[in-house]
Amino acid sequence: MGEWVAGQLRPDHVDLLESLPATLTLDVPGFGEVLFCHATPRDDEEMVFVDSDLPRWAEVLADVPNSVRTVVCGHTHMPFARLVDRRMIVNAGSVGMPYGTTGAQWALLANGTVQLRRTEFDREAAAADIEAGSTFPDITEWTDFFVRNPPSDSEALTTFKEQVRNKAT
Repeated sequence: MGEWVAGQLRPDHVDLLESLPATLTLDVPGFGEVLFCHATPRDDEEMVFVDSDLPRWAEVLADVPNSVRTVVCGHTHMPFARLVDRRMIVNAGSVGMPYGTTGAQWALLANGTVQLRRTEFDREAAAADIEAGSTFPDITEWTDFFVRNPPSDSEALTTFKEQVRNKAT
């Protein structure tokens, strides 16, 4: 689907996306500096997981300033919050393509605490709306997989880790 979506973008869309920063650091009350990124602070497509080991996390976070004690990342669409050498790492999950559970996944950072949240919605109605408004050739297959019946966390982790292994070889 990625290739198809890229083909739908107008040049002004591409310009806008290229102008956005890869990371953004904001002062969040109760947290101080929080770094937000899509995948990891150093790579927009790199995969790290809730169960990635500490040496892997150290490598991924090596260039993050010590003043940043919280990193909010994503890419794997699976929510988690964990400590990594005194830093809080948060993956908010995904609103539109969640893995592990149904519903819109999101995170609330407030008063120094992280809350992973999920908001249920009518998946059948959402899938029907998406299908009615899309020209993607395989949209029904996509909505069946991502909206109606998203994969479990273990299915997604197994698939992602296999992709990482295959990419490394």
